Amino acid sequence: MISGKKRRKAAVDPGACVACGCCVKVCPLQAIEIVRGITARVKEELCVGCGKCARECPASVITIREVGA
Repeated sequence: MISGKKRRKAAVDPGACVACGCCVKVCPLQAIEIVRGITARVKEELCVGCGKCARECPASVITIREVGA
């Protein structure tokens, strides 16, 4: 972690995701992918927590959380 700062990351509820791909289309860093046509997965190393995916998700299953300490 960088000097104790918290960082924001997107998180997907895999059980509720409908794999529509809306989040993938709006992510500016290609930090989200659809896995096996079933659910979205966030590539945490690429995600900057901008929240575009969460705002676009029609099922409201993406949240932005703080990680780190």
